[in-house]
Amino acid sequence: MITLTISPDRPDPQVVGEAVTLLRAGRVLGYATDTLYGLAVDPRREDAVERLFVLKGRDERTPVPLIAADLAQAQRIGEFGERELRLAESFWPGPLTIVVPARPGLAARVLAGGRTIAVRVPAHAVARALARGLGSPITATSANLSGHPAPASLSQLDPALLDRIDAVLDSGPAPGGPPSTIVAATDDGFRLLRAGAIAWDRVLRSATGPARTERRTEIDERADDG
Repeated sequence: MITLTISPDRPDPQVVGEAVTLLRAGRVLGYATDTLYGLAVDPRREDAVERLFVLKGRDERTPVPLIAADLAQAQRIGEFGERELRLAESFWPGPLTIVVPARPGLAARVLAGGRTIAVRVPAHAVARALARGLGSPITATSANLSGHPAPASLSQLDPALLDRIDAVLDSGPAPGGPPSTIVAATDDGFRLLRAGAIAWDRVLRSATGPARTERRTEIDERADDG
């Protein structure tokens, strides 16, 4: 396994370039976000996404969330309406994941048979630099075996997982704490798919129209996505 060391605040373009080269080759890369450590692959490559599912033991029915460099990049892979844009502009960069209709171009397994994608722009310079360098959002599932605790540092990564991934981008500990909050628009407002780092009442204050919460098992009961 390759370890690349990088500053969390001022990512070295050369190190980012080495990491991006690995992603373009279909490799799996561990990296820090503004919540936890995640696993990045190029979500446009079917083979890379397949590897991600296999090495995590991830349920094939569970879609893979993405991290984007900025709102413009997120809009290239998802359709944002006025309400979703309002939330993005209020909370990005930050730990709010928004579910939107997916545009063509992503590997089918990223969507897990659905038509939507969960995406956010993180408040972490390294994660954004990776997506910017790749020219596409990157996957953001947590760096763990599915069902196991999600790590906030490289020292917390399961040795069994370290044996399976190709490289890690070491920018020091992630902030830790709850994963990102996940929300989706409905006909009558928004629903909460997973409680997380941003309080639901803050989301509601920034959203327009009435809102409701609804439990969705495949996301809400899994804490292994940052």
